[in-house]
Amino acid sequence: MTSVRVTAAASSLIALLIATLGACGSSGQTGQPAGTSVPAAVPTAGQIRVDPKGVEQIWVPAGSFKMGTDEATIEQLKTLDPPSFVVSEFAFEQPQHLVRLTHGYWIDRYEVTNESFAAFASAGGHTNRAYWSADGWAWLSAQPAPGQAYCLGDLPKDPVRCVTWYEAEAYSNWRAGRLPTEAQWEFAARGPQSYIYPWGDDWDPTRCNVVGSTGPVPVGSHPNGASWVGAHDLSGNAMEWVRDWLGVDYYAASPTDDPPGPVSGTQKVEKGGWWGGNQFVARSAYRHFEDAPDYQDVHIGFRTVTA
Repeated sequence: MTSVRVTAAASSLIALLIATLGACGSSGQTGQPAGTSVPAAVPTAGQIRVDPKGVEQIWVPAGSFKMGTDEATIEQLKTLDPPSFVVSEFAFEQPQHLVRLTHGYWIDRYEVTNESFAAFASAGGHTNRAYWSADGWAWLSAQPAPGQAYCLGDLPKDPVRCVTWYEAEAYSNWRAGRLPTEAQWEFAARGPQSYIYPWGDDWDPTRCNVVGSTGPVPVGSHPNGASWVGAHDLSGNAMEWVRDWLGVDYYAASPTDDPPGPVSGTQKVEKGGWWGGNQFVARSAYRHFEDAPDYQDVHIGFRTVTA
């Protein structure tokens, strides 16, 4: 009987120890002191996720790059006989300057597609005031029939185009995101090496839907033209609205850290080349800026960023 009493006592002691350990770990974090939590894992460059609206995004880490184009490169480009409209815009890529993005962000892996924009419209995107800025809602309210205009290239996976900057902004709000700043867009395209094109410094027409093209193609059709983080079609298919207003002298005075762009303006910057374009507009530093936020045509699309 003595041996039975010893065994029962031992069992009671073990049970007490287990209960004590369980109480110490009541924070729910195994091996962590009560009241502490395990830090969330930091995404890695190029990591892919699917956001709540079903859109693939990739992670762009914090980092630095040289934004714009240096004088020597522009002089070299001029020897290649670029069109006059490109020559007139070279000056707006200067001065080349250091930009530091202090926070990483998720950017759409592909340009926003027709099917994704249609989901926004079907969810009340053109009737829900919450998605629209004051200027955007004023523009929308003045339209005779709110909704996306017909556009060449209406396959579900084609990049959506013929949308105004205001519509791109509203769609991004629906996604709980925003349009990228010009700096965010350009860093996703060029990376810390500040490449001329998303894939490197040498022009290769097979890597993008630009030269000789007569229309858009489904997003991701040129995987060998993806950028350092794996973002597709940054050099072509559709040029893309970004958040920034155009500021003629902004590059000379912009902050190094997280430049937001000018606070006001009349024209929005567009980035990237487009189907039927040329090698000069396919450069990641190229800035197209002739369009107001209520403008739309068959060459302009966009993508979204989220925190």
